[in-house]
Amino acid sequence: MNALAKVPVTIVTGFLGAGKTTLIRHVLENAGGRRLALVVNEFGDVGVDGEILRSCGIESCPEENIVELANGCLCCTVADDFVPAIEALLSHEKRPDHIIVETSGLALPKPLVKAFDWPPIRSRLTVDGVIAVVDGAAVAAGRFADDPDEVLAQREEDAAVDHDNPLEEVYEDQLLCADLVILNKADLLDEGELARVAEDIRKTIPRSVKVAPTREGKVDADVLLGIGAAAEDDLAHRPSHHDAEEEHDHDDFDSFVVEMPAVSDPAALVSKLAKVAEDHDVLRMKGFLEVSGKPMRLLVQGVGARFRHHFDRPWAAGEPRRSRLVVIGEKGLDRAAIEAALAA
Repeated sequence: MNALAKVPVTIVTGFLGAGKTTLIRHVLENAGGRRLALVVNEFGDVGVDGEILRSCGIESCPEENIVELANGCLCCTVADDFVPAIEALLSHEKRPDHIIVETSGLALPKPLVKAFDWPPIRSRLTVDGVIAVVDGAAVAAGRFADDPDEVLAQREEDAAVDHDNPLEEVYEDQLLCADLVILNKADLLDEGELARVAEDIRKTIPRSVKVAPTREGKVDADVLLGIGAAAEDDLAHRPSHHDAEEEHDHDDFDSFVVEMPAVSDPAALVSKLAKVAEDHDVLRMKGFLEVSGKPMRLLVQGVGARFRHHFDRPWAAGEPRRSRLVVIGEKGLDRAAIEAALAA
């Protein structure tokens, strides 16, 4: 690569549990000869997504090219976290051909895109594209609006309508900044639901953006990388609910980590987690757990009351067998009640 050429950066955004990490892992496994680097941003200090990707052992993206930032909102700490991480990656002897940034599920992508206009970044990087990953099943169930039909009617009457639901604002801001929308988990929808969700997404975005249905995040790397959007030069066409704010915060959301004992029955645990999530309106749970008598570590991930679990790898020699679960929800989560329910 020409040492003077800008390194392209793809920003992968999407709501909690949409499938960003699965999509990125698929890209890493099918990089087509590209030398990739990855910056992962998460809520909670367990670092589930970064650990999943580091454990891949993929030649196209070695472990030293994966940087994890666990501050919960990369767009709020660009100077403190993002710029040093990028500088470290670019200083490697083998500079990456392409950098992928996975934002947290509650991050707003536009402030991060704006950061690429900073002089220390602009001369070295360009935003090749913003990819918004959508959980099709969650959106079809109206997860991001109290009354989806009413909100759609209001939006058609007034594009500047105010939204009372912070989840919907985060979701819409991610769509509004996108160059490509990946409608993931399409296999969980029938044809009518899939068409309706895709049409609602197109109505949300005031410019032509392709909506690509997929399952398990299986998208060709050539579709995601090499878009050439130079999004930092196109901010005017990426409106946001937060454009009038000098800065933003995530006071609408809470997250905490629950320490748990080893479990004996993974299926029973997942049933309990689903009930707790439903009873307490938890948005997202994810973590690594110890199963008694098993040499493998159990990875558990849930979106609302939908959970998946599998043994991802053996516990390493000398590694503490800790069971820790990140819980994320809207402001006002009853932490004590949730911890009590999980311990029961």
